[in-house]
Amino acid sequence: MDAAEFRRRGKEMVDYVADYLENIEQRPVYPDLEPGYLRSLIPTEAPLEPESYEEIMHDVERVIMPGVTHWHSPNFFAYFPAASSYPAMVADMLCGAIGCIGFSWAASPACTELETVMLDWLGKMLHLPESFIAGTQGHGGGVIQGTASEATLMALLAARCKTVRRVLATDSKKSESEILSKLVAYTSDQAHSSVERAALIGAVMMRKVPTDEHYAVREEMLRKMLEEDKAAGLIPFYFCATLGTTPSCAFDHIMELGPLCNKENMWMHIDAAYAGSAFICPEFRPLLDGIEYADSFNFNPHKFLLVNFDCSAMWVKKRADIIGAFKMEPLYLKHENQESGLVTDYRHWQIPLGRRFRSLKLWFVFRMYGLKGLQAHIRKQVALAKEFESLVRADKRFEICAEVVLGLVCFRLKGSNELNQNLLKKITKSRELHLVPCQLSGRFVLRFAICARSTESRHIQQAWRHITQLAFELLQEQPH
Repeated sequence: MDAAEFRRRGKEMVDYVADYLENIEQRPVYPDLEPGYLRSLIPTEAPLEPESYEEIMHDVERVIMPGVTHWHSPNFFAYFPAASSYPAMVADMLCGAIGCIGFSWAASPACTELETVMLDWLGKMLHLPESFIAGTQGHGGGVIQGTASEATLMALLAARCKTVRRVLATDSKKSESEILSKLVAYTSDQAHSSVERAALIGAVMMRKVPTDEHYAVREEMLRKMLEEDKAAGLIPFYFCATLGTTPSCAFDHIMELGPLCNKENMWMHIDAAYAGSAFICPEFRPLLDGIEYADSFNFNPHKFLLVNFDCSAMWVKKRADIIGAFKMEPLYLKHENQESGLVTDYRHWQIPLGRRFRSLKLWFVFRMYGLKGLQAHIRKQVALAKEFESLVRADKRFEICAEVVLGLVCFRLKGSNELNQNLLKKITKSRELHLVPCQLSGRFVLRFAICARSTESRHIQQAWRHITQLAFELLQEQPH
């Protein structure tokens, strides 16, 4: 493909993408396939001779699209949103064209500097404390990670390193392995599985803190566990608080937990993967009160802020803590400006070495939507969730299972877990809607998350009619 054909095919692809998204409602939201469907549809080896673009695009519809779960369909209500917008897609095209591997400032100055500034822009939208803003003289700052899972792991590893060094400084007779064996991390029993996975990778113990009736961690719960563990000779070093848990969008009480973590010299990381985007709206910003006590904070613009995957924003209060844990300086990566106060090499902030020019997506989206446009998108999605909540509450056969704060509604048919499992099976089999479940207080619960940018009130009404029709059929089948 030369430049002339690229111009032609590129325009065709833009048309294909626009048509796909404009007509996505016409496709079943969830595929009707058996595992292994694809292997029989394509050759067992790569072609020896070139094939035409037309043949490839034909196979996109024949092979790929039948196996796609359409995350951007307005009938997709599973998991949490995977953000998408045309400005972000265009920026991703430019990112692919520039094709830099921005592991250091010297590897592509614009890649590093735009990221630093965009994380400052975003931090200011959230009204983060000044200590998290890089500016030109700050000690903190932001970085784009691939996912919230990576941010949680980076925070845990940085906390582990900082704690080991602190203990060694006060008791040089202890060995590093002895200290590591006594480190304990903590998180909510409602936290995402990636938090527990971070502890597995970091080779440290992790204890799950019980939650209250609203599925949130309170100070007294964590304090009791810390006292028990310290009495047993263990070293509490890290607490991952969640703002907007995956099962029910619950919020840990960081205004209580933060001072406790600071007093105990524990690193507090805040995982707000989904909910964090909403904090740009003044009415939701109080949910972030207590951020001043945190050592690190993370959320995913690629969930709720119209920036396509992957783009996970992470801030640290003292960047020396994270850089100090991972800094490696082989000669081939050094450059003459690396000691400048205005330069950061993001390879020290992450697990991979290479990194894409992801800040372009933030730059395009922020400029083409503006803060007001982004706030309007979030408010619309929250309003749609409230609309669905009101429909559920109006039907006495159903119940709401957790407070609806943002764009997630947890609901179920009144009755057994088996009844609700069968309802979800019917919904999935219909391929008209896609939902996933969670478990709250031992109950099987359906999660209805507002996901697609194109979701409107009519989709909420249609979804509820479909759910209630399937529920009616299910209840008719039950023995009386």
